[in-house]
Amino acid sequence: MVDDDAAIRSLIKDKLDRAGFEVLTAASGQDAMHVIARHGLPHLAIVDLMMPGMDGFEFCQSVQQFSDLPIIMLSADHEEETIIRGIRYFAEDYITKPFSPSELLVRVERVLRRIGDFAYTLTPVMRVDDRVTVDFAHKQICVDGEMALLTPTETKLLYILMRNAGRVVTTDFLLRRLWPMQEVYEDALYVHIRHLRQKIESDPGEPRYIVTERGLGYTFGFRP
Repeated sequence: MVDDDAAIRSLIKDKLDRAGFEVLTAASGQDAMHVIARHGLPHLAIVDLMMPGMDGFEFCQSVQQFSDLPIIMLSADHEEETIIRGIRYFAEDYITKPFSPSELLVRVERVLRRIGDFAYTLTPVMRVDDRVTVDFAHKQICVDGEMALLTPTETKLLYILMRNAGRVVTTDFLLRRLWPMQEVYEDALYVHIRHLRQKIESDPGEPRYIVTERGLGYTFGFRP
């Protein structure tokens, strides 16, 4: 929960705590990035738009460079243009202030139900198996004890595939989520797939983690 209003943070945390969620709070976009670096990515973020320093849109742009974190925007800005921008490019939902905490809870549950749970436990460093661990916040992957840096696009691509581990992720879905503001073609996606395989696979020519589903897309082949 990211909001510079302490009363709203407390109200939302109390409501979601009572519903069984574990809630971390931040008073600004910068603070939220530090929370993610310490605790790992959450399943969902509720983000206020109008904050000092890094505002809500800037936070969303930063965190979605390396993840596909589901976001609910919460704002006193009722302007149609702002709402459309938020939903089109960043958010799964947009709620205007003043708001009902019970309605917010229902919307949180609906988004999480639609997105589905992350296939792996969300921790600062996520363990895939005995060979591979991933630190999304710092864009790093450790394979057989060797650390390698990931580009933001590689990190976000791996996040999406791991979130859906064991399920086919279509090419169209990957293109839309990786480049929501651009028209990008499949060849560009394949370049990032190839580079990611070179970092994670013991034999990129016979991939075991990032598996091509011909005519459909890709599957992350390891499930916890």
